[in-house]
Amino acid sequence: MSYYAGIDIGSTAIKIVIIDENEEIVGKKVSGSGSMFYKYAKESLEQLVTDIGIERDDIAYIVATGYGRKLFKEADETISEITANAIGAKKAGEKFGKVRTIINIGGQDSKAISLDENGNVVNFAMNDRCAAGTGKFLDVAAAKLEIDVEELGEYHFKANGTPLSINSTCAVFAESEIIGLLGNEHSKEDIVAGIHFSIAKRIIRLTKKVGLNDIIYFDGGPALNAGLVAAIEDELGRELAIPSYPQITTALGAALMGTWVST
Repeated sequence: MSYYAGIDIGSTAIKIVIIDENEEIVGKKVSGSGSMFYKYAKESLEQLVTDIGIERDDIAYIVATGYGRKLFKEADETISEITANAIGAKKAGEKFGKVRTIINIGGQDSKAISLDENGNVVNFAMNDRCAAGTGKFLDVAAAKLEIDVEELGEYHFKANGTPLSINSTCAVFAESEIIGLLGNEHSKEDIVAGIHFSIAKRIIRLTKKVGLNDIIYFDGGPALNAGLVAAIEDELGRELAIPSYPQITTALGAALMGTWVST
């Protein structure tokens, strides 16, 4: 049995997926990128290989993608995260139907990708100039509110009334807004809801540039945040398709590419 690895080296997390010859996932791992992308990616792959009980030589092909893809020397090939995300979403989204639009919120950027009927990329838009609509902003906001980022969803659903307005498109100024709202004795719950709706409005504006066609697939670590999901769905007026493991879609796409190009 041969196996194929996809490694998505992002700015904040390393995601690895190993699949078999039948394109079934046999192992997955998410770990922090840290400051040494290559070292941590190599160690994470070695650990995952050990965890699933195979040998390193059993991996027939490795495809790297993401922010640090060119740093992974052992990769047999590198592809863009746009291509890998589209391939992974088509596969992971099969249970929902045909994915036509992808919303991806990563650590340092956010992306919207439009697909045709066959799952090919038609258009995409990216916001990598400002962190206010990204996972990093959620991390910073949670720190300012002195809560864990995993608690943001819970706080969202405890908010009362209309979500507070957070208008800054720059993460630094948005952070100042949060501090000001706390100083005016607004609750953390209402502030969290305001943050989520602010990100939702921003990501929808980005997605409209490529077209909002059903089925809309949402991936990336922030897709685990139920409060953010609810805010985006509320703004859209429709449901999002969210995979069981939204962080690994792009790594899955890279692994699938490996099975195609190595045969």
